[in-house]
Amino acid sequence: MKKTVISVIGKDSVGIISKISATAAEYNVNIIDITQSVLQDMFCMVMLTDIGGLSCSFSEFSNKLQALGKELNLEIHVMHEDIFNSMHRI
Repeated sequence: MKKTVISVIGKDSVGIISKISATAAEYNVNIIDITQSVLQDMFCMVMLTDIGGLSCSFSEFSNKLQALGKELNLEIHVMHEDIFNSMHRI
């Protein structure tokens, strides 16, 4: 299983999870786990996804989510789980 971590931060609005989930489904990305919270009016979310069946290149999927983030005024970052783990290892 190839995993990625998708982080999303920005002003809360209706449909954020729906739009990101729809984009994941469009590219055959499975959401394994998700956590989200709203701190005052700031939306924060982390998704763990399986990209084993990804129907495009990783960079194309990442670019699509970043473009969606710009459209929704959100910061969306996508990284492989192994890179995420390496960055956060002490």
